[in-house]
Amino acid sequence: MSVELETLLRPDKQHHPETIQSAELADRLRSHLNTPVMLRAMAEANRPGLPSRNVQDTFVRYAEGELGFHSEAKGLFGEYEVPNLRPDYYRPVGTSGILLEVERGKTTQNNMDLLDFWKCHICTRAHYLFLLVPQELRQNEKQVRPIIVFPLVAKRLRAFFQAPNLTNVWGLFLFGY
Repeated sequence: MSVELETLLRPDKQHHPETIQSAELADRLRSHLNTPVMLRAMAEANRPGLPSRNVQDTFVRYAEGELGFHSEAKGLFGEYEVPNLRPDYYRPVGTSGILLEVERGKTTQNNMDLLDFWKCHICTRAHYLFLLVPQELRQNEKQVRPIIVFPLVAKRLRAFFQAPNLTNVWGLFLFGY
């Protein structure tokens, strides 16, 4: 199974220089994640009972070293009453930036995909979201049928890129691992 990428862009921002740069970074990340070594590591990290941190750990050196992301950037939400709010990773791009979030077990069950989208929506220094979610999820070894996560998240978030629901998120790059 390979890592899928679905790109959702605001129609009025599709040709913006920051959108183009963000899309290039997303393509680089997807290419890296689709190497045989990474696919094996991510499959191992997505086993039942493991936290999303294990998935992050498979590619964090590449995200920080090659793509310029910073772990859990603090201060991005200082103007809000929830000062401890922060993304998994952040990278500036132009006058904006990209939040990078990795989810696993609570993606749709606890609406973490919507929380990550909301964080990007209210972040004054980021208009782009890289969201990594499992293509399918097993919560435990006895679960017969996996939960199909990636297409559900795409369907849930697609509405925010259609009028009249446009938000401050100019682009969502949804990775299904």
